[in-house]
Amino acid sequence: MFNVIVNLIGLSLTWGIWLILLIKRPVLQVNLTIALAGIGGLVPVVWVGRRLLDRQPTPERAVRVTGVVHYLIAILLGSALICATYIGMDSELWALALPPWLGLLLMGLSGLFLALAVASLLLKGLGLPFALALTRVVVTDWVYAWSRNPMVLAALAFLVGLGLWLQSGLFLAWLLVVVGPVIFVFLKIYEERELEIRFGRSYLDYKSATPMLWPRRPASRN
Repeated sequence: MFNVIVNLIGLSLTWGIWLILLIKRPVLQVNLTIALAGIGGLVPVVWVGRRLLDRQPTPERAVRVTGVVHYLIAILLGSALICATYIGMDSELWALALPPWLGLLLMGLSGLFLALAVASLLLKGLGLPFALALTRVVVTDWVYAWSRNPMVLAALAFLVGLGLWLQSGLFLAWLLVVVGPVIFVFLKIYEERELEIRFGRSYLDYKSATPMLWPRRPASRN
Protein backbone atom coordinates (compact mmCIF):
# COMPACT_ATOMS: atom_id res chain seq x y z
CA MET A 1 0.00 0.00 0.00
CA PHE A 2 2.84 2.37 0.87
CA ASN A 3 4.44 1.89 -2.56
CA VAL A 4 1.12 2.51 -4.34
CA ILE A 5 0.65 5.80 -2.48
CA VAL A 6 4.25 6.88 -3.18
CA ASN A 7 3.82 6.12 -6.89
CA LEU A 8 0.53 8.01 -7.14
CA ILE A 9 1.84 11.07 -5.33
CA GLY A 10 5.24 10.90 -7.01
CA LEU A 11 3.90 10.63 -10.55
CA SER A 12 1.39 13.43 -9.95
CA LEU A 13 3.99 15.80 -8.53
CA THR A 14 6.63 14.95 -11.12
CA TRP A 15 4.41 15.39 -14.15
CA GLY A 16 2.68 18.41 -12.62
CA ILE A 17 5.91 20.31 -11.97
CA TRP A 18 7.37 19.38 -15.36
CA LEU A 19 4.21 20.50 -17.15
CA ILE A 20 4.21 23.84 -15.33
CA LEU A 21 7.80 24.48 -16.47
CA LEU A 22 7.00 23.39 -20.03
CA ILE A 23 3.81 25.44 -20.33
CA LYS A 24 4.85 28.53 -18.38
CA ARG A 25 8.40 29.13 -19.55
CA PRO A 26 10.39 30.86 -16.79
CA VAL A 27 12.62 33.87 -17.38
CA LEU A 28 16.38 33.40 -17.75
CA GLN A 29 17.24 34.15 -14.11
CA VAL A 30 14.69 31.63 -12.85
CA ASN A 31 15.91 29.04 -15.33
CA LEU A 32 19.48 29.50 -14.12
CA THR A 33 18.43 29.18 -10.48
CA ILE A 34 16.46 25.99 -11.09
CA ALA A 35 19.19 24.48 -13.30
CA LEU A 36 21.74 24.88 -10.50
CA ALA A 37 19.58 24.45 -7.40
CA GLY A 38 17.83 21.39 -8.83
CA ILE A 39 21.13 19.54 -9.22
CA GLY A 40 22.46 20.82 -5.91
CA GLY A 41 19.31 19.55 -4.21
CA LEU A 42 20.19 16.01 -5.25
CA VAL A 43 23.09 15.92 -2.80
CA PRO A 44 21.00 16.07 0.41
CA VAL A 45 18.51 13.63 -1.13
CA VAL A 46 21.32 11.12 -1.69
CA TRP A 47 22.77 11.72 1.78
CA VAL A 48 19.46 11.32 3.62
CA GLY A 49 18.52 8.32 1.48
CA ARG A 50 21.79 6.57 2.32
CA ARG A 51 21.30 7.24 6.02
CA LEU A 52 17.82 5.72 5.86
CA LEU A 53 19.14 2.66 4.03
CA ASP A 54 21.88 2.05 6.57
CA ARG A 55 19.56 2.55 9.52
CA GLN A 56 17.51 -0.50 8.55
CA PRO A 57 19.23 -2.42 5.71
CA THR A 58 16.44 -4.75 4.61
CA PRO A 59 15.12 -5.30 1.06
CA GLU A 60 11.63 -4.11 2.04
CA ARG A 61 13.03 -0.90 3.54
CA ALA A 62 15.26 -0.36 0.51
CA VAL A 63 12.28 -0.55 -1.85
CA ARG A 64 10.35 2.02 0.19
CA VAL A 65 13.22 4.46 0.54
CA THR A 66 14.13 4.11 -3.12
CA GLY A 67 10.58 4.93 -4.15
CA VAL A 68 10.77 8.31 -2.44
CA VAL A 69 14.36 8.98 -3.53
CA HIS A 70 13.63 8.22 -7.18
CA TYR A 71 10.69 10.61 -7.37
CA LEU A 72 12.60 13.40 -5.64
CA ILE A 73 15.44 12.90 -8.12
CA ALA A 74 13.00 12.88 -11.04
CA ILE A 75 11.47 16.17 -9.92
CA LEU A 76 14.79 17.91 -9.24
CA LEU A 77 16.79 16.53 -12.17
CA GLY A 78 13.95 16.80 -14.66
CA SER A 79 13.17 20.39 -13.68
CA ALA A 80 16.85 21.33 -13.87
CA LEU A 81 17.14 19.73 -17.30
CA ILE A 82 14.11 21.56 -18.67
CA CYS A 83 15.45 24.90 -17.45
CA ALA A 84 18.99 24.19 -18.64
CA THR A 85 17.58 23.40 -22.08
CA TYR A 86 15.81 26.77 -22.09
CA ILE A 87 19.12 28.43 -21.23
CA GLY A 88 20.85 26.57 -24.06
CA MET A 89 18.15 27.73 -26.47
CA ASP A 90 18.13 31.36 -25.35
CA SER A 91 21.71 32.19 -24.38
CA GLU A 92 24.42 32.86 -26.96
CA LEU A 93 27.17 32.57 -24.34
CA TRP A 94 29.80 30.00 -25.41
CA ALA A 95 27.96 29.26 -28.65
CA LEU A 96 29.44 26.35 -30.61
CA ALA A 97 30.20 26.63 -34.33
CA LEU A 98 29.31 23.00 -34.98
CA PRO A 99 26.63 21.61 -37.33
CA PRO A 100 23.48 20.66 -35.38
CA TRP A 101 23.25 17.33 -37.23
CA LEU A 102 26.16 16.04 -35.12
CA GLY A 103 23.99 16.41 -32.05
CA LEU A 104 21.03 14.76 -33.74
CA LEU A 105 23.22 11.83 -34.77
CA LEU A 106 24.55 11.36 -31.25
CA MET A 107 21.05 11.63 -29.79
CA GLY A 108 19.78 9.02 -32.22
CA LEU A 109 22.56 6.52 -31.51
CA SER A 110 22.53 7.01 -27.74
CA GLY A 111 18.73 6.89 -27.73
CA LEU A 112 18.83 3.44 -29.35
CA PHE A 113 21.42 2.29 -26.82
CA LEU A 114 19.30 3.69 -24.00
CA ALA A 115 16.28 1.77 -25.27
CA LEU A 116 18.37 -1.42 -25.38
CA ALA A 117 19.48 -0.92 -21.77
CA VAL A 118 15.88 -0.42 -20.62
CA ALA A 119 14.77 -3.46 -22.62
CA SER A 120 17.50 -5.51 -20.92
CA LEU A 121 16.18 -4.54 -17.51
CA LEU A 122 12.60 -5.22 -18.54
CA LEU A 123 13.24 -8.63 -20.09
CA LYS A 124 16.09 -9.89 -17.92
CA GLY A 125 15.54 -7.99 -14.69
CA LEU A 126 11.74 -8.24 -14.73
CA GLY A 127 11.33 -4.55 -13.99
CA LEU A 128 12.51 -1.03 -14.70
CA PRO A 129 15.24 1.24 -13.28
CA PHE A 130 12.62 3.31 -11.52
CA ALA A 131 10.42 3.14 -8.43
CA LEU A 132 7.31 2.39 -10.47
CA ALA A 133 8.52 -1.19 -11.04
CA LEU A 134 11.97 -1.92 -9.65
CA THR A 135 13.91 -4.83 -11.13
CA ARG A 136 13.66 -8.15 -9.30
CA VAL A 137 16.78 -9.82 -10.73
CA VAL A 138 20.35 -8.58 -11.21
CA VAL A 139 20.97 -8.19 -14.95
CA THR A 140 24.47 -9.36 -15.86
CA ASP A 141 24.38 -9.95 -19.62
CA TRP A 142 23.74 -8.02 -22.84
CA VAL A 143 24.88 -4.42 -22.39
CA TYR A 144 25.07 -4.94 -18.63
CA ALA A 145 27.92 -7.40 -19.11
CA TRP A 146 30.07 -4.47 -20.30
CA SER A 147 29.12 -1.86 -17.69
CA ARG A 148 27.02 -1.70 -14.54
CA ASN A 149 25.48 1.58 -15.66
CA PRO A 150 25.06 1.54 -19.45
CA MET A 151 21.80 3.46 -19.15
CA VAL A 152 23.53 6.34 -17.37
CA LEU A 153 26.24 6.43 -20.05
CA ALA A 154 23.61 6.44 -22.80
CA ALA A 155 21.60 9.17 -21.09
CA LEU A 156 24.67 11.38 -20.63
CA ALA A 157 25.65 10.83 -24.28
CA PHE A 158 22.10 11.77 -25.32
CA LEU A 159 22.36 15.01 -23.33
CA VAL A 160 25.75 15.78 -24.87
CA GLY A 161 24.02 15.35 -28.22
CA LEU A 162 21.31 17.73 -27.08
CA GLY A 163 23.94 20.33 -26.18
CA LEU A 164 25.58 19.92 -29.59
CA TRP A 165 22.22 20.26 -31.30
CA LEU A 166 21.53 23.43 -29.32
CA GLN A 167 25.07 24.57 -30.20
CA SER A 168 25.42 25.55 -26.55
CA GLY A 169 28.76 25.28 -24.78
CA LEU A 170 27.03 26.63 -21.68
CA PHE A 171 24.65 23.64 -21.63
CA LEU A 172 27.55 21.22 -22.09
CA ALA A 173 29.52 22.91 -19.29
CA TRP A 174 26.49 22.57 -16.97
CA LEU A 175 26.14 18.91 -17.94
CA LEU A 176 29.77 17.94 -17.50
CA VAL A 177 30.76 20.12 -14.54
CA VAL A 178 27.53 20.19 -12.51
CA VAL A 179 25.40 17.18 -13.47
CA GLY A 180 28.08 14.56 -14.11
CA PRO A 181 29.74 14.64 -10.65
CA VAL A 182 26.38 14.58 -8.83
CA ILE A 183 25.19 11.60 -10.86
CA PHE A 184 28.43 9.81 -9.96
CA VAL A 185 27.81 10.56 -6.27
CA PHE A 186 24.28 9.14 -6.55
CA LEU A 187 25.50 5.94 -8.18
CA LYS A 188 28.38 5.42 -5.77
CA ILE A 189 26.79 6.52 -2.49
CA TYR A 190 23.16 5.51 -2.88
CA GLU A 191 22.42 3.16 -5.75
CA GLU A 192 25.23 0.68 -5.15
CA ARG A 193 24.27 0.38 -1.49
CA GLU A 194 20.58 -0.03 -2.35
CA LEU A 195 21.35 -2.82 -4.81
CA GLU A 196 23.62 -4.55 -2.30
CA ILE A 197 20.78 -4.58 0.22
CA ARG A 198 18.15 -5.81 -2.23
CA PHE A 199 20.19 -8.44 -4.07
CA GLY A 200 23.02 -9.36 -1.71
CA ARG A 201 25.74 -11.70 -2.98
CA SER A 202 24.45 -11.80 -6.57
CA TYR A 203 25.00 -8.06 -6.94
CA LEU A 204 28.31 -8.07 -5.07
CA ASP A 205 29.68 -10.74 -7.43
CA TYR A 206 28.46 -8.77 -10.44
CA LYS A 207 29.93 -5.56 -9.03
CA SER A 208 33.36 -7.12 -8.55
CA ALA A 209 33.46 -8.41 -12.13
CA THR A 210 31.99 -5.46 -14.07
CA PRO A 211 33.20 -1.84 -14.34
CA MET A 212 30.99 0.87 -12.86
CA LEU A 213 30.76 3.12 -15.92
CA TRP A 214 33.30 2.84 -18.73
CA PRO A 215 32.55 -0.34 -20.72
CA ARG A 216 34.99 -3.23 -20.75
CA ARG A 217 34.82 -6.39 -22.78
CA PRO A 218 33.38 -9.08 -20.50
CA ALA A 219 35.51 -12.10 -19.70
CA SER A 220 34.57 -15.19 -21.67
CA ARG A 221 32.48 -17.71 -19.78
CA ASN A 222 33.41 -21.34 -19.98
